[in-house]
Amino acid sequence: MRMFALSAALVLAGTVAWAEERAPSPAGAEVYIINPKDGATLSSPFVVQFGLKGMGVAPAGVKYANSGHHHLLIDADAPTDLNARLTADDQLIHFGKGQTQTTLTLPPGKHTLQLLLGDDNHLAHNPPVFSRKITVTVIK
Repeated sequence: MRMFALSAALVLAGTVAWAEERAPSPAGAEVYIINPKDGATLSSPFVVQFGLKGMGVAPAGVKYANSGHHHLLIDADAPTDLNARLTADDQLIHFGKGQTQTTLTLPPGKHTLQLLLGDDNHLAHNPPVFSRKITVTVIK
């Protein structure tokens, strides 16, 4: 029984040791959507410009203090598990090359947009750096 407890403790310690730590974000850091403005009515495709205050932009995989890369949430809520890697899909667009704008093509209707800054390991910072969620209406 003692050997089992020791083995279990070693496995648990190894698991914890491999867990990635989220990069810290400085106090007052902000990410925001410059354009379009909340409530905008626009035609598709349209340009979305990203803003960042108190931090810098660096490509994914580049570890540099107080920096990260953008992720754009489209018609989605923010991830609930911020300790998990941010995985790209149709509703979470990854900008790992350090891009600060994109062109979106969305179908007509109301859509929400929100930015989340990710660190070099595709994790949300600690504390996370989210923009305010905006709503846009696409007319064609």
